Order: sequence, then structure tokens, then C-alpha cells
Amino acid sequence: MIKRILSKIYKIIFNFSASVFPIKSGVVLLETFNGKLPSDNPYAIYQELIKKMEKKNLYWGIKKENMREAKEKYPDLNLVPRFSVKWLWLTTRANFWIFNSRMPNWLKKNKDTVYIQTWHGTPLKKLGADIQEVAMPGTDTEKYKNNFIVEAKRWDYLVAPNEYSEKIFKQAFQFQNNVLEIGYPRNDELVNNKDNKQLRNELKQKIIGKESGRVILYAPTWRDDYFIKKGSYKFFMPFDLEKITQCLGKEDTVVIRPHYLVGDSINIEGYEDQIKICMNEPINELYLISDLLITDYSSVMFDFAILQRPMLFYPYDIEHYKEKLRGFYLDYNEVPGPIAQNEKDFYQFIQEFMSYGKFSQYEDKVHAFEQRFCQWEDGRASQEVTQVLLDKLSR
Repeated sequence: MIKRILSKIYKIIFNFSASVFPIKSGVVLLETFNGKLPSDNPYAIYQELIKKMEKKNLYWGIKKENMREAKEKYPDLNLVPRFSVKWLWLTTRANFWIFNSRMPNWLKKNKDTVYIQTWHGTPLKKLGADIQEVAMPGTDTEKYKNNFIVEAKRWDYLVAPNEYSEKIFKQAFQFQNNVLEIGYPRNDELVNNKDNKQLRNELKQKIIGKESGRVILYAPTWRDDYFIKKGSYKFFMPFDLEKITQCLGKEDTVVIRPHYLVGDSINIEGYEDQIKICMNEPINELYLISDLLITDYSSVMFDFAILQRPMLFYPYDIEHYKEKLRGFYLDYNEVPGPIAQNEKDFYQFIQEFMSYGKFSQYEDKVHAFEQRFCQWEDGRASQEVTQVLLDKLSR
């Protein structure tokens, strides 16, 4: 009861502050996934901002439970605990917000704050107001949709990676303000380094401990029904570690990129030489070292397409996922690689790739996919967003 009263008082003070106090010119507040470690589009933008703006005015909102790790990994960043007094001051008075996910609806934006929403992926699965049924604790379908729409009204700018995404964002978020048709800032690194062999070898040495051998990246999507109960999640490994290692050469490596909530539940005991779990490494670094991507319904396919390397799709639960969870915007048969219908097919496709280094019949499809979904990726998106801020400040 007391906690609820204090929370209500906090919100009143916050929204009063946002209504009364003027913004602080040049102050920028950035957040990644509501206070996780700096990464994704906001971090890519930050790396460009520090070249053009005073570092003392650039702040990161971090969840209290992530502060210790954030300080260790990013000692040079201005880190502020979310919902602290300083965070409240920054949020109400910042000149700019740069976030990649939604903020709480009760949080009022200062009328002079410019909110740049970068979002965090090209959508394959239905999102926002387009979702037919929401299977998440603590909300219902109508409330979930309405929260999305209310939040999107606060966005002054929305970053879009391609024409396909722009159309969906406008529909799913009912967004009517400015769209930045520039590609994703986080993908600048991929565009600018896709042929950098020296960097690739350095990253392989750092991540898997060797430069030799091929790297296969398995990056499945997060499933809404991983959730069992608060603090408890399940994960299903759709292939046998013994069988997949039998498909590999001695120097080859499979890198598994699970969602951070389920990574600790994966047991690779006995296969550590050729199977690596990489939960914390920057995803772009994993892309750059990988010769083959294996995924299912994850939007990683759209970013990886920049590299124009082979992809294999293993949607082992596609009927359940399509019918029971979010559904798709895209006909799944349009994915740029072979689709393994079962575990036997999966191992056969792995063996084909290990023999030829590609899926010859899909090379044209990979190129067409890249042309459609990476059309605005020119390696300058971070610069473009930074210029928006500089133009606003010069007025």
C-alpha cells in the first residue's frame, strides 16, 4: 500500500516537472531496451554523437540491477540509474530522447523534448496494433494495442531501415510523424566492415579463440511462450549437439546466440571445443565472423542479409508459432535460404553447406532479399540521426 502511494507521488512529481521546467539545451538521454546495457541503434548513434557534441551532456538510463555491469563495461559513459532523482531530472529536461523501445505511458514528455525512436528490428512477426491476440502476463490484447498507439504519438521521429518496415510501422503503431528513411544505425558497422578480413580474424580470435575453421551462428527468435512464470523461462534446443558436431570439420564452430533469459539453461557439456554460447557479445561481431546463419523467425535475417552470406531456416514449430503466437507479415516461403522441415532435413542442409560453402540455388534469392530489405543501408545512418540533432540545436 505504502509502495503504491509513493509510486503515485513519484509520477505526479515527474509529470509536474515535465510540465513546468524548461529543457536543457543539448542534453541527450539514451536508453536501450528500457535500461539494459548500451547497445543496438542508440549506442551506434552515441558513438557518432560524441564526435559532434559535448560528452558531459550525453547520458544513459540504466536499470539499477544493471548498473554494476554497465560501470565495468562502459566506465567512460555517463550512466544514470532509471527512476532515480537524477534520471527524473534528465528525463523531464532533456533536449532529446533516443530510445529503441517503448517508455512507460504514464511518463509525460516535455513539450520541447525531441523524441527519436529507433526501434530495434525489421518486423517479420506481427507487432503493435496488428497483433490479434496477446499472450503476455499483466495485460490484455486491447490494453496492449492501445499502449502502443499512445506511446507512438509521442515519437517525433521514427527510424526505418527499409520501405517495407516504414509501411508496417505506420500501420502497427498508427504513427503519423516524421520517418527517417536512413537504415539502422547499428548496421553501419556491418555495411562498413563486411569485407574486412583482418577485423573478421581478430573477432574470431577474441570470440571463439581461433581464426581457423568456419563459423555457424544459430540465433533463434524469442518465443512469447518461453515464459512459464515470473522469473522462470523454458528453452528447447531443436537439434542434437552430437549430430550437428558430426557434420562439422575439426576446426569448425557452432555459436549459439540465445535470449539472455534462457541462455543459462543450455547445457553444452562435452562439446565446448566446437559449441560456444555467446549471450553478451555484440551481435554484429557474431554476424561478421559467421559463414552461415541458422535462424527461424528472428529479424536477424534482415540484418545478416547485408553481408550476403548463406542462411538456413529451421522453423521446427512453425504451425504453432504462426497460429498461436503473433503471426507473420511476410510469406515465410520468401526467406532467402532453404527451410528445414524436420531434423533430418536440417542435418542434410548443414552437410550441404559444409561441402560447398553455400546453397547455390538460393544465391539469387539472397541478393534479391538484400536489395529489398537493406535498400537504405549505406553505412551513414548514425551520421544522419546526429545531423537531425545538430540541425535542431542550430535553430
